[in-house]
Amino acid sequence: MSGHGFHVHGPHDHAVEHVAQHGSDGFSNNIAVMTAVLATVGALFGYLGGATQNDAALFKNNAAIAKTTAANSWNYYQAKSSKQNLAELASSLPGMSEQAQARYKADVARYESEKAGIKKEAEKFEAQSDEWNHKSEAAMHTHHQWALATTAEQIAISLAAITLLTRRRWLLSVTYVVAAIGFMLGAFAWLHVDPIGALLVGGAAAH
Repeated sequence: MSGHGFHVHGPHDHAVEHVAQHGSDGFSNNIAVMTAVLATVGALFGYLGGATQNDAALFKNNAAIAKTTAANSWNYYQAKSSKQNLAELASSLPGMSEQAQARYKADVARYESEKAGIKKEAEKFEAQSDEWNHKSEAAMHTHHQWALATTAEQIAISLAAITLLTRRRWLLSVTYVVAAIGFMLGAFAWLHVDPIGALLVGGAAAH
């Protein structure tokens, strides 16, 4: 960054700068390449995590719209029920002419028929709301998986930078393990696999 601003270097930047300033060897080059790959993969995981979070918010909004529509339909259903009850009451009043009774009974039948259609529509929107909520929860779960995968890659990059600076080769093995965990978590997110949930279901089935 130019001017009076400042720039915060990441672990990958430090690794590259270390190689450039202190010369290159096989060990340093390998770590510099690895951190570049991990940084790229981590950025991809972060993008996918943000996309699934946006999907979850959109699905939740659709669920709220469907739920509101269902509530409006149920209110309309209740209004029709009230009119039907009044028509039934009116048709049973003493001294009511046969013509008036027939008209009110026709109204009762009409309200009953209209209520059936309104109820079906309300139930349809409620089902849609439940479906959108399910999609939102699934997308949010996937978002958390991408976030964990991204975090693992960031930790691996930091470990790689520490390995380069300290030249402790045992740290390189730890870096590989953490990076592999990040790749595994990313694969689970990509395939929409929930290993913990699968284990819980499997354990419950075993009992």
